[in-house]
Amino acid sequence: MKQVERISVGELKQMAEKMFGNFVKADVDVEQKIIVVDAELHADMEAFMLENGSKQEDLWGINLHPEDYGTDDFVEFDSMINIRPRQGNRSRYVEDAGLREQILAIVGEVVSE
Repeated sequence: MKQVERISVGELKQMAEKMFGNFVKADVDVEQKIIVVDAELHADMEAFMLENGSKQEDLWGINLHPEDYGTDDFVEFDSMINIRPRQGNRSRYVEDAGLREQILAIVGEVVSE
């Protein structure tokens, strides 16, 4: 697991092959605009980020599908850590469209070809 400021699609492909085959788990802090990637569980990255100054309400779990880079299928908004009834998110999916746009913007800054 590591926090990344920049990462290439090629690096994501290598991570995916080692772990799940076709995707990489990532957590995004929408307030600090940081991403942590490459862990077996979103909860592990969440714990790491909380220990390093992130706030729970700012953390969201996603999956990155390197083979789908450049398409709407590249980012999957699905994680157990996203279930937050107190924040109005009652499913594993990031339900707020504005929040999804924030996450996509952060991913777009960090991931490159």
